[in-house]
Amino acid sequence: MGTAAPARLGFLLRWLGVTLVVLLVLQLLVISPSTWGDQSYRQQLVERLVSQSPMALVGLLLMLFGARLDQPNGSRPPLGWLVGLLAILLAVANIAAVPVLILGDQTLTSQADQQLESTSGQLAMARSQLNNPEALDQFVSQAEQAGQIPPKASAEDKRKFVKQLLERQLQQAESQLKQQRQARDLSVNQRRIGGIGAAVVLAISFVLIALAAMVVVPG
Repeated sequence: MGTAAPARLGFLLRWLGVTLVVLLVLQLLVISPSTWGDQSYRQQLVERLVSQSPMALVGLLLMLFGARLDQPNGSRPPLGWLVGLLAILLAVANIAAVPVLILGDQTLTSQADQQLESTSGQLAMARSQLNNPEALDQFVSQAEQAGQIPPKASAEDKRKFVKQLLERQLQQAESQLKQQRQARDLSVNQRRIGGIGAAVVLAISFVLIALAAMVVVPG
């Protein structure tokens, strides 16, 4: 009776661990592979691998604990070899994911920077037109056709009204640009810390599990 409970618990832990590892495999198979040469496919695959690897990490620990319960004073549990091999495989996979994550981060960051620079240049050009009399007269004409300016207003009042209107629009656009820059910075931090950093930490953790799985338990 004393050994039945640990045996049942060990069996339960092993199967829970196997289930979590299988779930990782199924999550990776959800992404339909086109070709490994496709950058977007590689990026999706490694992001899914890194985000779901903690589940497999817990699964391997449960498998190892279950194996240790079966042989608390034995040598190396037979399941330890399987846990060690899986841990090494996942460690290598997370290490291999780092260059792909770095390349994806550089590409996405470059694209975001180009978009922000383009928007910033357009706003700078629009602001310079506020001091251009010819451009201001064109805006006045457009505002008159749209019915935004009273027809009896003087030419100076019309220019002043249009300049104030454009100034408000530019301030709103600059506020949106600031929010876009903040969103860009947040995305960069998420990719570098939650992606690249997590892959490195997971690789180290899987190596430690592999070492623990293959270590002989003292009798």
